Amino acid sequence: MPEGDALYRFARRVGEALEGRVIIGARAHGPGPVPQVHRLVGAICKRVASRGKNLLIEFDNGLLLRGHLRMYGTWHVYRPGERWSRPGAEARLVLETAESVVVNFSAPVIEMLETRALAVHAPVAKLGPDLLSDDFDPVEALRRLREPLRAEMTIGDAIMDQQVMAGVGNIWKHEALFRCGLYPWTRVRELDDATLLEVIETAQHLLRASVGKVNRWGLVRRPSMYVYQRAGQPCQRCGTTLQSRRQGIDIRFTTWCPRCQPAPAGYGRSGAVMHRPLRPRGTPQG
Repeated sequence: MPEGDALYRFARRVGEALEGRVIIGARAHGPGPVPQVHRLVGAICKRVASRGKNLLIEFDNGLLLRGHLRMYGTWHVYRPGERWSRPGAEARLVLETAESVVVNFSAPVIEMLETRALAVHAPVAKLGPDLLSDDFDPVEALRRLREPLRAEMTIGDAIMDQQVMAGVGNIWKHEALFRCGLYPWTRVRELDDATLLEVIETAQHLLRASVGKVNRWGLVRRPSMYVYQRAGQPCQRCGTTLQSRRQGIDIRFTTWCPRCQPAPAGYGRSGAVMHRPLRPRGTPQG
C-alpha cells in the first residue's frame, strides 16, 4: 500500500499538472460509486495535497476530490495524446487540462464532496497529525497513542493506526521499530512516553527523508531498508538472521531482528503472541 511519502510525491506531481489550470475534461468509472466529475469541467484546480494516505484535489467551484489508493492504486500524468502505460479499463478517474492528462488507475476510493464538508468527513477528519506536515505535533500523536483503547495494542499495530498519526504503513512501521530497537509485539502500555515519542519522531524523520525534507540524518533520499522484506537475511547491524511472523488484523508478515529488537521478559520466544507472566492469587489487578 502506498504510504504517506508516496502520496506526498503523487500530490506534488499531480499538483504540477493541475494547479491553476482549467479542467476541460473529466470522467470517472466504477467499480463502486462513480462521482459526478462532469461538474468539474470549467473549474480551476486550486490545490493538490496529500493528507496521510489520501490525495485531495480542490477546485474553485467549492468541490473536492478524495482518492485513497489502498493496495494497488496509482496516479499517472501524461501529455495530451500520449499513450498510457496501463490499460484504459483500469482508469478510475481522468482529469484533462490543455497541457496534461491526470489518470488514477485502480484506486478503490475516488469520491467527490464539497470542500467545506472535509472538516467533518470521517475518513479525513478522524486522521491523526500528518507526519509530513510542517506543523506535525508529536505530542498530539502521543496523546492519541495513550488513549485507553490502544493500551493493549502492539506497538507495531498502533503506529499504523491512521487515527494516531497519518502516513505510516507497513514499510515505515518496520524501519521505525528497528531503529528504535523495539520488539514489534510489545504492548503500548508497556512503553514509557519517552520511548513512544522516539518512535513517533523516528517515523516522522523517515518519511521526511524519503521526500527530501529536512530530517535528523540529513538524508535527501529514501532511507535504506534494514528489515522490511528481508526475512531470513542477516541483520545489517549485528548479523543475526532476521525473523518474520504474522501481525495485525490483515495478518501481514512483520520482520524483526531478535538481537537488535529483543522481546521483553514474559514474551514467547517462538511466536509473536505475548505470553503474560502469571499473577499470584490475591494480587490486585493494575
